[in-house]
Amino acid sequence: MHPEFAISHRDEKGWTVVEVHGEVDVSTVPRIREYISACIEAGRYHLIVDLVGVSFMDSTGLGLFVHIGKRIRTHAGDLRLVITNPNVLQIFHITNLHQSLQIHDSAKVAME
Repeated sequence: MHPEFAISHRDEKGWTVVEVHGEVDVSTVPRIREYISACIEAGRYHLIVDLVGVSFMDSTGLGLFVHIGKRIRTHAGDLRLVITNPNVLQIFHITNLHQSLQIHDSAKVAME
């Protein structure tokens, strides 16, 4: 586990905002999956995953967010991502996932 990795959440305006800091990769994805699954199991179906503090993401991270998006939709929920790092954003554009996952530049905008 990367020492700089951290995950937390807060509830705001009907949304659960999950903040991730550090790297999203094969070593951290299981922890993120477990954390977000606990949110979903607690009935939090309107999720914003704030990735502003993420410095790197690999393909396991992309797969995780595709999976979470599908799982949330089975509950008539909504998943929105907040990404400002150009390198992380580029991965979503190269894979065309920006077309199927809502990406915003701040949690405030994502709540609108």
